[in-house]
Amino acid sequence: MSAELNSAYQAELNGYKVARALGGQATAWRHLERAHILGQLRMGLHLDSHMKMLGYAIHLRQPKEVLGQLVRLLLAPLGNATGRLPWGNNGRSHISAFVEMEIPDDLKPIIAAARR
Repeated sequence: MSAELNSAYQAELNGYKVARALGGQATAWRHLERAHILGQLRMGLHLDSHMKMLGYAIHLRQPKEVLGQLVRLLLAPLGNATGRLPWGNNGRSHISAFVEMEIPDDLKPIIAAARR
C-alpha cells in the first residue's frame, strides 16, 4: 500500500474523530467522505470507510444512512474485485452507489500516485 495513501486516509479519519468530538456533524461527514474516496483504491480501506460511516450513522440515529451503508458494505467487495467502482463517489446514502463524482483536487495526486 502506498504510504502516502495510508497517511492521507488516516489524516481524514483523524479529522473525523476531532470533528465528531467537537460536535461538528457536517465536518465529520466530510472527512468520512474524503476517507471513502481515498479508500476506494484498496478493499480493506474501502470497507473500513463504510464501517466508520455505518458506526457514525448509528450514533446519529440516521436509519436511511444506516441502511445505505449496509448495502454499500455488500457492494464494495464486488466493486473492488471487478475494478468497477464509481470513482470519486463520496459513499453516502443520499448519493447513488453507482454514480462517479469529481475527485477533490487535493486528493487527485495522492490517488494518481497510489494507482501507479
